[in-house]
Amino acid sequence: MGRIDHRAEVREFLSSRRARITPEQAGLPAYGGTRRVEGLRREEVAMLAGVSVDYYVRMERGNLSGASEAVLDALAAALQLDEAERDHLFSLARATGPGRGRRPTPPTSVRPAVQQVLNAITDAPAWVRNARHDIVAMNSLARALYAPVLADPRRPANTTRFVYLDPAARDFFVDWDRVANDAAAMLRLEAGRNPHDKALIELVGELSTRSEVFRQRWASHDVQFHRSGRKRLHHPVVGRLDLNYESMELPSEPGLVLNVYTAAPDSPAADGLKMLASWAATQELTEDPRTSDRT
Repeated sequence: MGRIDHRAEVREFLSSRRARITPEQAGLPAYGGTRRVEGLRREEVAMLAGVSVDYYVRMERGNLSGASEAVLDALAAALQLDEAERDHLFSLARATGPGRGRRPTPPTSVRPAVQQVLNAITDAPAWVRNARHDIVAMNSLARALYAPVLADPRRPANTTRFVYLDPAARDFFVDWDRVANDAAAMLRLEAGRNPHDKALIELVGELSTRSEVFRQRWASHDVQFHRSGRKRLHHPVVGRLDLNYESMELPSEPGLVLNVYTAAPDSPAADGLKMLASWAATQELTEDPRTSDRT
């Protein structure tokens, strides 16, 4: 994959969102007879969005150039887009707008002060990733938790590459199928925001070439945020860990996200994290400047 075809991205995203909505869901009368299209017709979307059919057809053919915020808002409402999908639509539109300059390349390292923050978190795995899902910094407990991910010597370690290309991922992530869906959807969201990121394009190309499952998930054009939730892991040393996670953008480090995993007090997972910390203290884990907790 040498580049991302922007017009194809727009076309396939809009047509896939249109196909999933029935006339009943859109509040339109459903007349008898067989419909020749899945979901809404183009003219129905145009009517719901308050634009001409010709204008909507032009947009769905991949041309969002000149679409105003009001038109994009109306289109998002007509297609019943959620927050992440609306963000993606606006990103696709910005890519053709007058201020479409390239975004900075996602960082692959952190300032010493950020690493010190990670080091100060001693009871919970904490790590920083960029929008490509490269791991750029970790504390000691995160390195122990993600030892299976770090087993691949390739650096920076990438969690989505691990999910799709390493057989160990299916044992490590209890809910592997959901994790795989989330990873592809998050990468698709970033591809809309930063379509010129060469490393992201190369990653998507590698995953598409080597994983049929990734190709299928990528082709769905699903997008989503990944801000908080539950992560169920099976660590090869300490066993099952049911953890809560919070993902927080770092305002001082644009493009980087801090992830922190915690366990409910007095839970089996809390005991597991204590065991993990003890195990980590006795191990000679592979050191890497981008994942070391030493400043």
